Amino acid sequence: MDCKEEEKMIPAFLQDELYGKELEYFIEHIEGCPECKEELSIQFLVSEGLERLEAGNNFNLQKALENKLGNAWHYIKIRRALLGTLLCLEVAVAVEILIVLIILFRF
Repeated sequence: MDCKEEEKMIPAFLQDELYGKELEYFIEHIEGCPECKEELSIQFLVSEGLERLEAGNNFNLQKALENKLGNAWHYIKIRRALLGTLLCLEVAVAVEILIVLIILFRF
C-alpha cells in the first residue's frame, strides 16, 4: 500500500476497526514511515485530545498513542501465534487422515 492508502486507514485504526492482515500492514507501514506516523499522531491528537479535554481528564497523548500501537502489535503477535498453531493442527489432522487411509487400504 502507498502512503495515501495508509492515511485513509488512520481513522479506522483510531476507531479500532482494523483487524487481521489489514491491521498488520497498517502498523508495519506506520512504523516504517515517519510521514504517516506523524499524520497518525496529528489525527490521534485531534480526536483523543479534544475528547479528553472535554471530559476534563489529564492525559499524555504521546504515551496514549504508544499504548495504542503497542496493543496493536500485541494483537498481531497473538494472531500470528494462533495462525501458526492452526496450521500445525491442520498438518497433524492431514497426517492422521493419511495414516488411517494407509492402514485401511493396506488390509
